[in-house]
Amino acid sequence: MLSKNQARLFFLGGTVVFFLIFLALSVNTVSSGIPKKTHSENITEAVVGGKVLFDENNCMGCHTIFGEGAYYAPELTKVIDRRGEAFVKGVLSSKQSWALHGRKMVAYDFSEKEVNDLVAFFKWVNEVDLNGFPPEPDLKK
Repeated sequence: MLSKNQARLFFLGGTVVFFLIFLALSVNTVSSGIPKKTHSENITEAVVGGKVLFDENNCMGCHTIFGEGAYYAPELTKVIDRRGEAFVKGVLSSKQSWALHGRKMVAYDFSEKEVNDLVAFFKWVNEVDLNGFPPEPDLKK
C-alpha cells in the first residue's frame, strides 16, 4: 500500500512520463511528412468542391471514408482502385435510385460538374498514403 506522498509522486511521475511520450509521438507524426503522405499539393478546386458536396449530402451517413462514417454502404477510400472511374461516374450521375445487394443508393441528380468534382475528390482520397491500411487480403487461403 502506498502512502499518500508516494501515491502523489507515482501519479506525477506517470503523468510526466506519458506527457513526454505524447510529445515525442506528436513530433514524430509532424516530422514524418504528413503533407507528403496526403499529397496536399494535389488539392484543387475540384477536390475541394467534391469534399463540400460529400459533406453537404451527408455521404458519411451511409458510407465510410478513411475508416470514418457509417457501415451501411460501401467504403469509399479506395473506390477508384476497386471499381474504376467510369463506374463511380455512372453511379453518381444516375437519374434514379437503385439497389445493389438490398442497399439503396439515392439518386442525387448531380450535374456533370458536381460528378467530376466528386470523382476528383475520390481520386485524391485514393492517392493518400494510409501506411498499408487496410491490409491487402490474403486470397491464397
